[in-house]
Amino acid sequence: MQQPVVRVVCAIGQSGQLGLNGGLPWEGNRSPEFVADVARFFDITRGHVLLAGPKTIASIPAFARGDRELVVLRSHMDPEDTLKRFAGRIAFIGGGPPVWDAYARFVSHWDVTRLPYDGPADRWFNPSWLTKGGEVTR
Repeated sequence: MQQPVVRVVCAIGQSGQLGLNGGLPWEGNRSPEFVADVARFFDITRGHVLLAGPKTIASIPAFARGDRELVVLRSHMDPEDTLKRFAGRIAFIGGGPPVWDAYARFVSHWDVTRLPYDGPADRWFNPSWLTKGGEVTR
């Protein structure tokens, strides 16, 4: 059976910041780099599957809901069984550390943008996710 292509597209701050108080640390920043990053996320995931936790899926604006398949992930869902549902498709995994801890071994492509943010955070990018699965180019 054909497997899905599993990818992640995310942004981090200068020191690997991912989240703050349940949101992005730079939430609401209208500087060009931040606006372009959000637009790029919606462009890259268009036409594909986006699997993420309930907060991430709820944050997808109405304009972006019709041109990608949105799937809410729950902690009781087995990652391998969940991904089998999307054989032959590109599936993006979103939602942050708990989700990436569970799905990193299936990810073949990490698309990480480093934004010009160097403030506080309570969630950080874990570099070990990059080597837990998929193909590593040396």
